[in-house]
Amino acid sequence: MTEGISPLRHFGGFVIAGLLALATDVGVLDLLNRGLGISPYLARPLSIFSAMVVSWAMNRWIAFAVAAPPSWREFGRFALAASLSILVNYLVFAAILWAFPLLRPSLAIIPASLVSMFVSYAGFRFGAFRTSPPKS
Repeated sequence: MTEGISPLRHFGGFVIAGLLALATDVGVLDLLNRGLGISPYLARPLSIFSAMVVSWAMNRWIAFAVAAPPSWREFGRFALAASLSILVNYLVFAAILWAFPLLRPSLAIIPASLVSMFVSYAGFRFGAFRTSPPKS
């Protein structure tokens, strides 16, 4: 657990940040895919990046209560920690669309995001927002 933060705020903040990122992901995907006619396979990386920025901001503010000002270095650690989660999310998303080609792409995001949630938490907790340096 992060020092000085109640478990409810920590895990609740992680869930809220995830839901806001999910809403951003779905909104950007729908805008690009349905609004602008861009393939969901090409639109999804842009929606994922948008969601990642929202997730970083919300996780640092709510779930992990980072006192230091935001930095590019921290965002870089966050992006690195999120990379595996993003890869898992995209692969599950693409597999669902491949298996169910008539499914609306924004609906495939939900199970993909649930699967990758566990990967992202571990990366954020022990990588991006760790409260003490890793042991040598």
